[in-house]
Amino acid sequence: MTVLPIIVAPDPRLKKTAAAVARVDDDVRRLMEDMVESMHAANGLGLAAPQVGVLKRVIVVDTARGEDTPRPIRMANPDVVWASDKIVTAEEGCLSLPEHYADVARPARVRVRYLDHENEIREMEAEGLLATCIQHEIDHLEGVLFVDHISSLKRHMILRKLQKAKRTQAPVPA
Repeated sequence: MTVLPIIVAPDPRLKKTAAAVARVDDDVRRLMEDMVESMHAANGLGLAAPQVGVLKRVIVVDTARGEDTPRPIRMANPDVVWASDKIVTAEEGCLSLPEHYADVARPARVRVRYLDHENEIREMEAEGLLATCIQHEIDHLEGVLFVDHISSLKRHMILRKLQKAKRTQAPVPA
């Protein structure tokens, strides 16, 4: 497995729509495993393929924390087929927007249909943190970041800070 570099906003690749996966084959499974490794290495709860520069509809999530045994979920072509009317607001962060957080309102429960790592069609219901993570990662597949759900003032402030951080970390040409 390989730890893949995670793209940091603002970056135009994060705003692109990912293409559906025809089937989960060995290449997609390898991508899923590399994404799980990358997510864990970055201490994240989820990761979408566009965040590692791959425009495929693949996400991984793992809400196990601390001493809990890791329980990664690998999804290709995830699709929310039902969402509760109840909306909850939770603080979200993102590996592509490091050290920035904001409250985002999303459905409290969702049912998701997807292809698992064995190319089997699965359906699962999620609530709480898992539901938030799944919805957040599916947004990435559509080119949507969590800051797209907050006020434009706060969004621009966060993106300006990230742009400034990128400029100060850029290598000086020789």
